[in-house]
Amino acid sequence: MTTPIRILIADDHAIVRHGLRQILSDSEDMVVSGEAKSGVQALQMARQGEWDVVLMDVSMPDKNGIDTLKQLKKEYPKLPVLMLSMHPEEQYAIRALKAGASGYLTKQSAPELLVTAIRQVASGKKYVSPSLAEELANAITEDSDRPPHEKLSDREYQTLVMISSGKTLTQIAEELKLSVKTVSVYRARLLEKMKLKNNAELTHYGLKRGLVE
Repeated sequence: MTTPIRILIADDHAIVRHGLRQILSDSEDMVVSGEAKSGVQALQMARQGEWDVVLMDVSMPDKNGIDTLKQLKKEYPKLPVLMLSMHPEEQYAIRALKAGASGYLTKQSAPELLVTAIRQVASGKKYVSPSLAEELANAITEDSDRPPHEKLSDREYQTLVMISSGKTLTQIAEELKLSVKTVSVYRARLLEKMKLKNNAELTHYGLKRGLVE
């Protein structure tokens, strides 16, 4: 017989934890081995036990689910965390996945979806609903349609504009109160991100896009 999936439930509502435990007790391949009622307690329990999946609410007292998730992934990068929330997917799902969650489920989801999601993340895969998958696909499409300079960090963008206006790295460093070496790093990064080769190409891009007055 295979070892059941050991689950830690983290939710500040006792009635929700009880309901989740009831749903999961019908599945022979999983067992709820612990319950936490806050983010801090979830972290403590994660450190003290052996878990296969953490099922965690987004909204919790003392340390919210996203912050707890980030800390968990820092300490246990391979531990799958399935986020559960009463908030609609568009509010927190992408943020949770970017923070390291293996999946996201709303509390309005059908019980069988929860079981499916836990099995999926326990096996090392990601779980997203069809509607969330569509949203993620749209986000990728939108991202690819954005001009290259919009994907730069604030400092990289400032460096781009200043180089395009004819300033040297030394002048940029003085104006931004940074070292010349740091400005060189920003220049190298933005050339790479924008797939350009040198200052002449950067300047041409800046003028063409109207980034220089």
